[in-house]
Amino acid sequence: MSLVSKHVRLLDKYDCEVVREYYNPLIKRREIELNLFHGKDGTPSRGVLKRAIASLYNVDINLVFIRFIKTEYGMSVSRVKVHIYENPDRARAFEPEYIIKRDEESLSKLTQTTQPTQ
Repeated sequence: MSLVSKHVRLLDKYDCEVVREYYNPLIKRREIELNLFHGKDGTPSRGVLKRAIASLYNVDINLVFIRFIKTEYGMSVSRVKVHIYENPDRARAFEPEYIIKRDEESLSKLTQTTQPTQ
């Protein structure tokens, strides 16, 4: 399925335009490209985006991999590429190790900041 321009709202904070959505049957993953409008806020972290996209597509957060987030200087629009796998084994087979590590670190940072301090 290839989709051209679908507007969604992430976390009731960011407007998002899904520019391309494609299911790759050989690799068994969804490949999504989107434009994220974040206004006067800075570019959202990978962990925040990962959680929002997992919620939007109703999948486990560990199956979502943020390939890149690119924001041009001075712009409030980021280009984001995401892969959503059907199972973790497929993700480990196809995603580069640095992407897997980067996504795991972003989730651990996110859980550290959301946990209450004692």
